[in-house]
Amino acid sequence: MIETFTYEALPIRVRFGRGTIAEAGAEVARLGAGRALVLTTPQQAAEGERLRALLGPAFSGLFPGATMHTPVEVTEAALSALKDAGADCIVALGGGSTTGLGKALALRTGLPQLVIPTTYAGSEMTPILGETREGRKTTIRSLDVLPEAVIYDVDLTVGLPPALSATSGVNAIAHAVEALYARDRNPVISLMAEDGIRTLSSALPILIHEPANMEARTKALYGAWLCGCCLGAVGMALHHKLCHTLGGTFNLPHAETHTIVLPHAVAYNAPAAPEAMAAITRALGAPDAAQGLFDLVRALRVPRALSEIGMPASGIEAAADIAVENPYWNPRPVTRDGIRDLIARAYAGERPSAASRAEEAA
Repeated sequence: MIETFTYEALPIRVRFGRGTIAEAGAEVARLGAGRALVLTTPQQAAEGERLRALLGPAFSGLFPGATMHTPVEVTEAALSALKDAGADCIVALGGGSTTGLGKALALRTGLPQLVIPTTYAGSEMTPILGETREGRKTTIRSLDVLPEAVIYDVDLTVGLPPALSATSGVNAIAHAVEALYARDRNPVISLMAEDGIRTLSSALPILIHEPANMEARTKALYGAWLCGCCLGAVGMALHHKLCHTLGGTFNLPHAETHTIVLPHAVAYNAPAAPEAMAAITRALGAPDAAQGLFDLVRALRVPRALSEIGMPASGIEAAADIAVENPYWNPRPVTRDGIRDLIARAYAGERPSAASRAEEAA
């Protein structure tokens, strides 16, 4: 039965294919701009320089200083570079860190953005910005940070190392998972979410063994686009709140944190979201949503414990305190004891416990 719902399509132009980065100059012109500041991380500075030829006279400078969690001090440095370059638009080339910096600049300047993703992060499809100030990460949702145009070029993802392909892809899956039990979910986004999970979960194991497999690369990027659309269209819940808390507080790598926490957050919410769990199990081809996600992460040979990516054991209690400071919607009530246990399991890399979920549901 279809219930009453609201669906709002976001105004983003998307160009998807192979070799589509060649159209960067035309997309900048379509934005009505003529001087683009290119953003990258330090590791992708060379790729940013290659955009000089594609943009021609529209290339006004390169800022290769993007970093994870979008610290405000980096944004301030980029603002200075933007003014020095006399730029009238922003071109962000890279993953979620670079896209986040572009959004932070757009929020402060009102300039249009062209995003060219090289990972499966999905941030390019959302009106969401997460910024970190003094070790605390906060998020806003505003159309002021929504990119005007996105170029998806499958060829740009071929160089992604297998481990980064895996964690970036599971990070994308997390967007779709939470969209299935979002408070403002709707049938359109639920269809995209289930297909995004199905497409990515089938492509990622192939990419671990065959990183140059173009069919799998195309499916993965397409799935990431679907999952990004989900993130942009509906609200998120426990998983994203918790990952922002952990990442911002302990400076943990974004995609790896999402990858580790996701099965545990799903296990926590499973008793309160049976329809979402059914969709996830269909998409994964697994008998249980949380167990299936844990097995996917294990098959991808990436870290399964927060202890492996730099979180201190002393942080379990502190993270639980922060996570429950500000009440937020979640399909299952958020309790400190429950979140503390969730974080402890994720810290140790333990398998989500189906037995404990059954007891909690009783």
